[in-house]
Amino acid sequence: MNKRSESDGGEDCRVLDYLNANTSRIIAELSEWIRVPSVAGLPEREQNLMQSANLLAAACREIGFPVAELLPTGPTVAVYAEWCEAPKAPTVLVYSHHDVRAVKDERWDQTEPFIPARRQGRLYGRGSSDAKGQLVAHLWGVRAHLEGAGRAAPAVNLKWLIEGEEEMGSPNLATLLEHHRDRLRCDVVVFSDTLQWRADHPAICTSVRGMISAHLDVRGPARDVHSGAVSGPAPNPIHELSRLIGQLEDADGRVTLPGFYDDVPELSTRRRAELAALPFSDEDWLERSQTRSIGGEAGYTVLERLWARPSVEVTSILAGDPVGTSRAAVPAIASADVSIRFVVGQTAGVVAEQLRTWVAEKLPDTVDYELAVAEETAQEPYETPDHPAVQALERAIGRANGGALAGRMGNAGGGPAELLASTLDAPVVFFGTGLPEDHWHDSDESVRIDVLVAGAATIAFLWSELATVAVAPA
Repeated sequence: MNKRSESDGGEDCRVLDYLNANTSRIIAELSEWIRVPSVAGLPEREQNLMQSANLLAAACREIGFPVAELLPTGPTVAVYAEWCEAPKAPTVLVYSHHDVRAVKDERWDQTEPFIPARRQGRLYGRGSSDAKGQLVAHLWGVRAHLEGAGRAAPAVNLKWLIEGEEEMGSPNLATLLEHHRDRLRCDVVVFSDTLQWRADHPAICTSVRGMISAHLDVRGPARDVHSGAVSGPAPNPIHELSRLIGQLEDADGRVTLPGFYDDVPELSTRRRAELAALPFSDEDWLERSQTRSIGGEAGYTVLERLWARPSVEVTSILAGDPVGTSRAAVPAIASADVSIRFVVGQTAGVVAEQLRTWVAEKLPDTVDYELAVAEETAQEPYETPDHPAVQALERAIGRANGGALAGRMGNAGGGPAELLASTLDAPVVFFGTGLPEDHWHDSDESVRIDVLVAGAATIAFLWSELATVAVAPA
């Protein structure tokens, strides 16, 4: 049950009582959606993506949205819904996604990926947190808002844009936004594809890092060659790739790309204080993140490294005979995937060029290489400006969590927030119902049910709060 104080008003009581009474229905609706394997990027799952979109559109119509339709977006579809019956109130665009990340069935222990399982206060299944759970919180947030306020329509003008290819890097979102720019026009964007800090300490996300990925092939011999015949003089692409990767960071954990930090601003005193105010211990972080140890850039706290400083990760390496019996051969090719997270001040285009320059300088001429930088799916960083919508969200979180004050945090991952803000000329505020321990993109993904229900309450209160303030674009 959600906590509430004795001073809560009638609307607060009605909203919380409604959601608590309907928790089983909330879980049932999310469970039905989890069973649809709407995996992005797989041709064999395109029909499932269509099923997922139709399920969401139907749920919007059932609530009362006068408009709920599908918008073709590349190989998949987005859902657009609209409920605009408050002419003097602001217009809010809710952004999220209904596609999910690919799975490796053999790594799931709690349940099969698309068979929901409820146990110990959590619901397991792919998409339970990222991001179908967040969307179910929005669906029930609208229901609770109408119930709590006794309204026939939302207190604000609501538009939803729920895409189906976010897990692919949203390659067609820019075109979709441009094509429907007038229809999507709004005063503020609520971006729901982010995390909370802790279940007992809700925090407002006010920044996301940018992201750009790259694939590198290093080529040695013209073909795999028996090591007993050529070992010694033959170029080994695994050796050269390993040396290169070993130079990505220096001894202080700083990225070594030329000029990488030239456009990185120093942390403000205010931002340092906001992050320092969040409850944190190494032990709690290691237990919840399951990262085993703490590393990164010297001179910064864990939360500063996580949300306010750039970083680089190697996400895969492939070479030789990783599966089956070894042939004892020097391989012809070694490959790696790299993901770079960057912050406001940096841009994807500049970071891409820095990576190209670095690879060209570091690899010897004894090997050939091919570097593909995915600039078309890169995402720019974004910071929410000071805006009345942030204070409205803070009040809504407090109302949903028994008066608990929300802190300020960031999001280590990326998202198309800057694209939405720049195309629609509207500020973006972030609200998500996930937690670091929800295992996004990993096996045994789950959502904590009480956090999900509190998220629905927050959304219900947010529409009431936003209706009372002026939220013209910043």
